[in-house]
Amino acid sequence: MTMLMSDRRQQPLGTTAFMMRRLHLDGALLTGIICILSIGLAALYSAVGQNAGLLVGQLIRISAALTAMLIMAQVSPSWLRRAAPWIFATGLSLLVLVLVTGDVGKGAQRWLNFGIRFQPSEIMKLGLPMMLAWQLHDRPLPPSLGLIVVSLIIIFVPVGLIAVQPDLGTAILIVLSGATVIFLAGIGASYIVGAITTALISMPLLWYFVMHDYQKSRVLMLLNPDNDPLGAGYHIIQSKIAIGSGGLFGKGWLNGSQGQLEFLPERSTDFIFAVIGEEFGLMGALVILLVYLCIVGRGLFIAAVAQDTFSRLLAGSISLTFFFYVFVNTSMVTGLLPVVGVPLPLVSAGGTSMVTLLAGFGILMSIHTHRKLLAR
Repeated sequence: MTMLMSDRRQQPLGTTAFMMRRLHLDGALLTGIICILSIGLAALYSAVGQNAGLLVGQLIRISAALTAMLIMAQVSPSWLRRAAPWIFATGLSLLVLVLVTGDVGKGAQRWLNFGIRFQPSEIMKLGLPMMLAWQLHDRPLPPSLGLIVVSLIIIFVPVGLIAVQPDLGTAILIVLSGATVIFLAGIGASYIVGAITTALISMPLLWYFVMHDYQKSRVLMLLNPDNDPLGAGYHIIQSKIAIGSGGLFGKGWLNGSQGQLEFLPERSTDFIFAVIGEEFGLMGALVILLVYLCIVGRGLFIAAVAQDTFSRLLAGSISLTFFFYVFVNTSMVTGLLPVVGVPLPLVSAGGTSMVTLLAGFGILMSIHTHRKLLAR
């Protein structure tokens, strides 16, 4: 009897649980990601006019991104901490190279082509919070004023290089990813008030000396898109029509008029949330937002139970930056924020952004599963 009980205690986990543990994957996080990717494929198939070729291209990009997630899940947080300055320096060098030899498309110089065309700014979405978390790892927290100033310099050097490409949407997201690390480090309320005051004071300077005419036009159209219904206001007007016409339960998959008849611009990328709102209605939009919220919540839980400062700050930044992605895109599509070219994460068509996001989730899984290994 004693031997039988001992054998039962030593029985291996089920095959799925065993593989998940061996591959350092988090089941709750992976389930949420798969749900979002599935919803995204259904919405994209409708948005591209049931074009199977484009859907296959998205499946290939998803496969590459999942591979990146799997690879990053195997990398221990301690290795990431040691590599953080080098990753940041590489990203910074590539941003400088973009300004010198980058490919130009749609009036912006954002891409490099080394056989594979990609945006180096995507590297900074992970490289910047990693660098800041590395800097704050062995320091007393909350950080001193001098350390905050150094952190702000680290943030605004790459952000400046990205803003001149120009790529305002990515620049905003990278500022938020860096600011989140500083906030999570426990800065005082006086610093937060000072940052908000500085941002408000600097807005006129940004308007007159930094923003391009088309960016100013987007801000003005937020206030009254009907001033230019066939020009700068066209995107947001069509988006609101699509979402509003979906009602409570939507018109049904593949039955949206704004998307299927191509009234809705950028319907496979920045405005795909409007396709979801039209075809699946308010309830469908709430479902996808709930899944997003579960992913963010799981990421914050992983950050809360992480074993060291670097892991906590990095996991918290990745999770909250993902939340900002969703918030900015859905607010932009519904007319609450100006159109800034931020895709809906894990849903919009695109390769580099998808790989960056899932690589970040791989880091989250690594932080959690390696914590379990150290705890045993």
